[in-house]
Amino acid sequence: MMSAPQPSPLSQKKSFQLALLAGCLALLAVAPLFLYPVFLMKLLCFGLFASAVNLVLGYGGMVAFGHATFFGGAAYVTAHALKVWNFDAASGLLIGVAFATVTGFLMGIIAIRRQGFYFAMTTLALSQMAYFAFFQAPFTYAEDGIQRVPRPDFLGIVPLSDNLSLYYFVLVVFLLGMGAIWRVIHSPFGASLTAIRENEARALSLGYRTNRYKLTVFVISAALTGLAGSLKVLVFQIATLTDVAWQMSGEVILMTLLGGVGTFLGPMIGAALVLTIQNYLASTAIPVTIFIGVAFILCVMVFRRGIVGEIDGLMRREWSIGSSRKKVEA
Repeated sequence: MMSAPQPSPLSQKKSFQLALLAGCLALLAVAPLFLYPVFLMKLLCFGLFASAVNLVLGYGGMVAFGHATFFGGAAYVTAHALKVWNFDAASGLLIGVAFATVTGFLMGIIAIRRQGFYFAMTTLALSQMAYFAFFQAPFTYAEDGIQRVPRPDFLGIVPLSDNLSLYYFVLVVFLLGMGAIWRVIHSPFGASLTAIRENEARALSLGYRTNRYKLTVFVISAALTGLAGSLKVLVFQIATLTDVAWQMSGEVILMTLLGGVGTFLGPMIGAALVLTIQNYLASTAIPVTIFIGVAFILCVMVFRRGIVGEIDGLMRREWSIGSSRKKVEA
């Protein structure tokens, strides 16, 4: 009697990924029933922020410290548009994303000509210039920030005044943003970007205009970061200088490193870990930064590729062993 054919390791991997995706979506759908919606929305905003940074860091191979400018700048512009100009939610989000896109293009044109350490320092310097510009701008109200930002309905249809309805709106926008990141990663553009990250000199010799690719992914990352900043304003109804400080860029890079650089879900996991530590250990006598530092040290010593990176490596080895065993048995 012939035995039924066994699924291949590739089909097992795809089935696992689909099951994981379905599980994550189901978990996000019911999460407000068990956790505070505002905390969940903060997690989604920073998860999208970290994933956008990962486009540049993990797939572009560029360490950038300027993303706080896009995040906080979009937050300021959206807050001003909603409170002073009385824009609706859709227009506020669009103007925030537009600001981040244009700013990312201008910063990218200047910084992209440098590589490695010099690229990172250039983005940091430009980010600091932007910080002082926002500090001096009259519409930001300096240390006070823009407070009591209204939550207008989205297109006059979706009410955003209630936290629960706002959560599902933020969730939909988050999924659209993550879908855009997935499409970029798994496109010919993403493959070319990976080739440039691995060996830029070889890519240049093959005729790739590497600076154009790096500038494009930098602008895409800036636009998605701006979207995260605009969503953050709708959630917390405030925009402050903390959003544009360089420490914000460093914190999100830390989230990406903890979760796994160059992985799709890693930045989201890293953001969840850092925000959970900040939220639930803030009342302890020990400063929260110590807990985050210990988590980072453990990650460097035990999970050098990040949490998701190590799990993905283990699963790849298991699938590879399974495939080798089936070949031997055949």
